[in-house]
Amino acid sequence: MLISDERFASCRGTVLDANPDMTEELAGRIVDEALKFVAACSRNPGVGLAPSRIVDEGWHALLLHTAMYKELCEHLGGEFVHHYPGYNPTNYDPPILDRTRKKITELGWTADPELWGPPSEETLVSVAAKCQHAPECTIRPMPKPEPPVVG
Repeated sequence: MLISDERFASCRGTVLDANPDMTEELAGRIVDEALKFVAACSRNPGVGLAPSRIVDEGWHALLLHTAMYKELCEHLGGEFVHHYPGYNPTNYDPPILDRTRKKITELGWTADPELWGPPSEETLVSVAAKCQHAPECTIRPMPKPEPPVVG
């Protein structure tokens, strides 16, 4: 386990606070996947990894525990995993999520397939902040402005 049971329970509680109808079991799975995601990012800097929308909620829960999050990144022995907000909850770029799942697998874990898929009504959660992804990935955090139509 990457964090203590007490810290895990606190992060799971943060997910539940933002999603009161969610089961404790699902909230725990989300935090677990977020931990795997942070580990994959820390050990693979510059690769351009991104969480799924639902895993992003778990990442936010970790980030809100700032001291623990800093210790987690240090414990992983890689780079500190910064969060760069951008927002479009419908963005779904399978190659980035495939690459992220592959890096998780290379670390010896299995990515929960139910939590790493495309956004859907079943997997959309109330995310604490309107953001998603890292700047080096190919998902556009915000739609690019379209040039004006002339003529």
